[in-house]
Amino acid sequence: MIELDDLPELIDPVMVAAFEGWNDAGDAASAAIEHLDRVWKGEVFAALDAEDYYDFQVNRPTIWLDGDTRRITWPTTRLSVVRLTEPRRDLVLVHGIEPNLRWRSFCNELLGFAHELGVETVVVLGAMLGDAPHSRPVPVNGTTSDPVVARNVGLEQSRYEGPTGIVGVFQEACAHAGMPALTFWASVPHYVAQPPSPKATLALLRRLEDFLDVNVPMGELAEDARAWQVGVDQLAAEDTEVADYVRSLEAARDTEDLPEASGDAIAAEFERYLKRKGDHPEG
Repeated sequence: MIELDDLPELIDPVMVAAFEGWNDAGDAASAAIEHLDRVWKGEVFAALDAEDYYDFQVNRPTIWLDGDTRRITWPTTRLSVVRLTEPRRDLVLVHGIEPNLRWRSFCNELLGFAHELGVETVVVLGAMLGDAPHSRPVPVNGTTSDPVVARNVGLEQSRYEGPTGIVGVFQEACAHAGMPALTFWASVPHYVAQPPSPKATLALLRRLEDFLDVNVPMGELAEDARAWQVGVDQLAAEDTEVADYVRSLEAARDTEDLPEASGDAIAAEFERYLKRKGDHPEG
């Protein structure tokens, strides 16, 4: 059951979702949603009934003091809306915890809500552990199980087989419901899996910027990402085995990236740079 404060009327809405848990290495994806909610002052207007989807012995509620009053916050999935002026459109942000129970009902409830709001595209953010060196740009791959989305957006159609989390289940539910959906996955270095992972969060937000054709205020996130990398550099330097392993990952990554240094790739990156410079003039 979805609890509603008020059902907003939205303009050209896109749903952007992330779920804490198995699909959120380094908390990178959920941190991206939190960042969007914070910088764009999202207004929470709905929450799923926690009783329906969560085992409170696994995801325990937290108790806190509001003055002299003790209050409880229950684990749940909340929806907020942010209204953008350039371009004129709205985003529905979904920030939740991977449910413990009734995953199909969970996805169907979110999808029913998306249809009611007029959402035409769903973007899910995820993060996974990978053999990605912390000193190189964070790889962000876009996937979809919808052949039409794959063709229109230029993404790979997912060929993954194996265990999946709520991100994979939700994307499949979108496809079966005829709702265009895609997922952006950031690769978090497996040897620094502890959250936060600001560099991966920044990479996800950059990819979302490009897809939505908007400018996301990054605030201190870029500086946090640089500080994170310096910190990992220092930790790696203290252990020769780790340092050697990181160098091997760097060599492998650099070899893979050589074909990327094509004229088209350089031109696309330069165009992106000019666009950002024009949107944020100096002086």
